[in-house]
Amino acid sequence: MSAKIFKPAKTAMQSGKSKTDGWVLEFEQTNPRKVEPLMGYTSSSDMNSQVKLEFKTLEEAKAYAEKNGLAYSVQKPQKAKRRIMSYAENFATERSLPWTH
Repeated sequence: MSAKIFKPAKTAMQSGKSKTDGWVLEFEQTNPRKVEPLMGYTSSSDMNSQVKLEFKTLEEAKAYAEKNGLAYSVQKPQKAKRRIMSYAENFATERSLPWTH
C-alpha cells in the first residue's frame, strides 16, 4: 500500500491560512472508480481512499508511514503566486495601461 504526504492548500473560499499549517497522509487509490449507471454517482470499493490522517509535522507523518510499513511520497508545498496590490494602484498616474471603463 502506498500513501502521499502533503501540506493542504487553502480552499477557494478562504482568505486566511487556517487549516494549512499541518501535513496530511492520504492513501493512493488502488481500485479504479466506477460510475453507477442509474444515478451517475462515482464510487469505489477502496475504503482506504476515504482515509485522511492529519499530522502537525512532516516528521510525524513520515514516522507513522514507516512504523506501519507504508511506501510514501512527499509533495513539498509550493509558494503562492500572488501580486500584492492596493486598490489605489488602479488609479495611479504611472500605470503602464490607461484605466478605462
